[in-house]
Amino acid sequence: MPVQKLREFLDANRIRYVVITHSPAHTAQEIAASAHIPGREMAKTVIVKLDGQLAMAVLPASELVDLPLLADAAFARTAEIAEEKEFRDRFPDCELGAMPPFGNLYGMEVYVADDLTGDEEIAFNGGSFTELVRMTYADFARLVKPRILRFGVRAR
Repeated sequence: MPVQKLREFLDANRIRYVVITHSPAHTAQEIAASAHIPGREMAKTVIVKLDGQLAMAVLPASELVDLPLLADAAFARTAEIAEEKEFRDRFPDCELGAMPPFGNLYGMEVYVADDLTGDEEIAFNGGSFTELVRMTYADFARLVKPRILRFGVRAR
């Protein structure tokens, strides 16, 4: 089952979601393949620092964060990938690297790549490397209220 905090939040908001259990996988592309989900529907969460503040950049598994593009779109002077030591304490209920894209539950702003908004459903890590949560993008957006920006680039 996904992390307790996430499950309680989704249940309290009467959100329909499905939990998909899969064999252990660590990269978003491996997880998508393991769970038979198209990479464009698999949302990965990248912890970034915008002007020194931690934030979540959420984008399709098939893309990478373009940091200069993210900084420009978010009106930040600087954008960089956060080091694990800078955010591990924020996610005590999650395996590091498997955080769900619900920054509102962890005191972080959430930025979603515009390419992720095109599909009806998204899937994302549920706090572990063996569980995904799948729900409608509309429900996700209503609960998280992310800023939608253009910052993803296709992985080569």
